[in-house]
This record gives sequence, C-alpha cells and structure tokens, in this order.
Amino acid sequence: MRFSVTVTLKKDVLDPQGKVVQNTLTSLGMTNLKNIRQGKFFEIEIDESDEAIAKNKINEMCEKLLVNLIIEDYSINKIK
Repeated sequence: MRFSVTVTLKKDVLDPQGKVVQNTLTSLGMTNLKNIRQGKFFEIEIDESDEAIAKNKINEMCEKLLVNLIIEDYSINKIK
C-alpha cells in the first residue's frame, strides 16, 4: 500500500526559502505570482493490507520523525 505525505510550514511560520523562490520567479518575469510556500513530499510504501492500520503507522512516522509538529503541518493521502 502506498501513501503520500505532504509537509508544509504552518501559516504563521516564515518561509525564507519560499520567499527566495518567489523573488527569483518574479525577477524572471512572472509578475502575477502572489505567494509560494516550500514544503516536503514523501512517498511511502508500507507492507500492510488494512488501510486504517497503514494510515496509523504513517501518522506515527510523521509524528516521530518526518514532521516538526511545532512549525509544520502535514497531510496523508493513499496513492492508488
């Protein structure tokens, strides 16, 4: 079973890397750009047949290692 995990900075946390990307794209002529926020993406394959158990295991991975819960949010989605 495969899942994707998308990790983003919480809205109140400054994103200096996203700001650099935004400024660079603006300087390349993309002047209608409003905002860019950078994040992380994980694709995880787990050997589990029960989707609920698998999602709980992925959630545990996020909370223990993949996500800094103080400054980041995350979402888990099953990949078909």
